[in-house]
Amino acid sequence: MKAFEFHTTKSIIVERGSAARLAERIREMNYQSVLLISDNGVVNAGLLSATLANFAEFNIPISVFPDVVADPPESVIERGVAAAKLCKADCIIGFGGGSSMDVAKLIALLANTGQRLNDIYGVNAAQGQRLPLILVPTTAGTGSEVTAIAIVTTGENEKKGVVSPLLLPDIALLDAELTLGLPSSITAATGIDAMVHAIEAFTSKRLKNPISDSLAKDALRLLASNIHTACQHGENIQARENMLLGSCLAGMAFANAPVGGVHALAYPVGARFHVPHGLSNSLMLNAVLRFNLRDAEHLYAELADVVFPAAVGNPQTRATSLLNYFKELPKELGIAETLREVGITESDVALLAEDAMKQTRLLINNPREIHLADAIALYKEAL
Repeated sequence: MKAFEFHTTKSIIVERGSAARLAERIREMNYQSVLLISDNGVVNAGLLSATLANFAEFNIPISVFPDVVADPPESVIERGVAAAKLCKADCIIGFGGGSSMDVAKLIALLANTGQRLNDIYGVNAAQGQRLPLILVPTTAGTGSEVTAIAIVTTGENEKKGVVSPLLLPDIALLDAELTLGLPSSITAATGIDAMVHAIEAFTSKRLKNPISDSLAKDALRLLASNIHTACQHGENIQARENMLLGSCLAGMAFANAPVGGVHALAYPVGARFHVPHGLSNSLMLNAVLRFNLRDAEHLYAELADVVFPAAVGNPQTRATSLLNYFKELPKELGIAETLREVGITESDVALLAEDAMKQTRLLINNPREIHLADAIALYKEAL
């Protein structure tokens, strides 16, 4: 066995209704001023109501920063840092989807260290000690609650990542009740996003290890066996909880065995056309899976055994069955199947491909090397 390291969130709590009792945990930790990071969608859906009432009950000061948007720009993080300093926060809560959790990670770090955002992009450039951090996901997709990375939109059409173990929170709180009201389309896109995390962690060229492999397989099992129920019967709390746990396990896997080509090609789609991250991944998944088949057939066959427990046949047959499953899944779940459906045309392909080639941090993990001509062909296939 090759030597490897594995890192994840210190404490993971899976408990229905736990978000409504969050202040009780805060009181035990003796924090005096809390800043909660979220977005207007979460606020308007009433998902914070029980949590804020719990803080009022225990008379714990809490401020809400609701300004997070999808694909958050640098300005949002800067305003959040200012808000943290203004209320003298000694604890940060990220409450929402991946964007809210990513923003919370960066605010917890920058508000305490004094570093500038522009100085910490890349791997392990962050220094110092962040504020205590609790992350509460409201979607089952990003796995951000257990990853040491935060993604920021820089300029108009580019994304950069901050990668540091300092971004791992102290607590990830998984409360499936928060996901009961998610629309089917969001459930589907975020669920496929989590599946991509599991697939790419399992097939990663770099840092793949036995722990990440086990987590990726179990994540894919949970996600594949529950995504249809969660989309079609959103009130099914067990399916919702299984999706949330599957997303978390996939996040733990790819936080240690990093993602590759699907994400590299999806990022420009999100940055330039403001397509949600999960849907961007879904749109590029089938093309990249087919491209990687030559070099990852045996790994795809193993994953097919997870999705189809009774699968038979040689590795090629089983791997092909996995590809067919993911080709049909967006149609079955009622979400966009092609780039054209989100406004992308052939005239956009060259620019998207150029942007994708800048994602070297991700491309080096793909099981098959992707060159510019390959990226162009993959985008055309996904149109």
